[in-house]
Amino acid sequence: MSQSIENAWQLARQRYADINVDVDAALTLLDTLPVSMHCWQGDDVAGFENPTGSLTGGIQATGNYPGKARNVRELRGDLELAFQLIPGPKRLNLHAIYLEAEGRVERNEIEPKHFAGWVDWARNHDLGLDFNPTCFSHPLSADGFTLSHADAGIRRFWIEHCQASRRISAYFGRELGTPSVMNIWVPDGMKDVTIDRLAPRQRFMAALDEVIAEKLDSRHHIDAVESKLFGIGAESYTVGSSEFCLGYASSRGIALCLDAGHFHPTEVISDKISSAMLFVPRLLLHVSRPVRWDSDHVVLLDDETQAIANEIIRHDLFDRVHIGLDFFDASINRIAAWVIGTRNMKKALLRALVEPTGQLRELEQQGDYTARLALLEETKSLPWQAVWDKYCQLHDVPVGGDWLRVVREYESSVSSKR
Repeated sequence: MSQSIENAWQLARQRYADINVDVDAALTLLDTLPVSMHCWQGDDVAGFENPTGSLTGGIQATGNYPGKARNVRELRGDLELAFQLIPGPKRLNLHAIYLEAEGRVERNEIEPKHFAGWVDWARNHDLGLDFNPTCFSHPLSADGFTLSHADAGIRRFWIEHCQASRRISAYFGRELGTPSVMNIWVPDGMKDVTIDRLAPRQRFMAALDEVIAEKLDSRHHIDAVESKLFGIGAESYTVGSSEFCLGYASSRGIALCLDAGHFHPTEVISDKISSAMLFVPRLLLHVSRPVRWDSDHVVLLDDETQAIANEIIRHDLFDRVHIGLDFFDASINRIAAWVIGTRNMKKALLRALVEPTGQLRELEQQGDYTARLALLEETKSLPWQAVWDKYCQLHDVPVGGDWLRVVREYESSVSSKR
């Protein structure tokens, strides 16, 4: 097996060299592009605050595949297995509900100490951590509003929760030596005809201004805001719309989060990247796969995933775009979902890195669109898979579909007994 991988790799190197693509350099660069894997795929967004509580805020994890993680020990064990099957650098994205505490801690009272175990674990596994306040699935979000709530007391609670979350995010960055990207998403909106669309957005803007007022070291913490088109229970009006979040991020100089499932069915975030980068300092991407709505299916190596990767690589956005995943499929093995989705994102980045971008851009500038299309299509058939297999081998992770056998063994011996 190893010899056949080596033979294919050497042939692929030559094929790519023939079009002036250095695949060794591509693999070196791929090793600098971490993908932030989301913890909530492992337990259907339950968390540890109240894991038996129901999801709200338009969030729904569908399916009842056996073996989901029930506590922090099980979740970390599942994550560790997934990380062992994914080559290259990774990060972990945490929500506030994944705290560790004796007894209930209100969300506006969370502190770094409640996540110290995650920091120790991340340090031991050479991982960076990202963070999210959890503005859903709580009694004070039951009527569909949080940071834009008309009740000043409820609004204050969520402001304090987000402020506390920022301090935790900065703690992650300080302790681990890599900045934590903290993303604010709220489910605020209305189900039916909305008369006053302005006042909630005014309150939301003022609340966000309070949240980010404390100056934090950008070497440790990065703020981001995320828009959404609609949600279950907020079909007619979403306070944090695309226009709102783009305007807020650009005017405040913070990162904008583009989630692949948060736009109209005919919209794609790949086309938004170049426009948004003109106005915001950084982008956070939530790569997901919507099927007719924001259903957060497992990421495929499909056209849009590839287009997202191409935009990052073609425009050298390595230091300004942060790549995260956001899906939660409870209908299949949850560890397999992580592995499939994360490997696919990394495959897309590799395919973008071995594209002859310089030649394609030159043909475009010359107006030779015939040659541009011809070369672009020919590159799709080049042996990028052999390069990927070599990358997996270099990182000592299973090549091809061999990783599934490891997941099945773990399922048989560990997760199926939960």
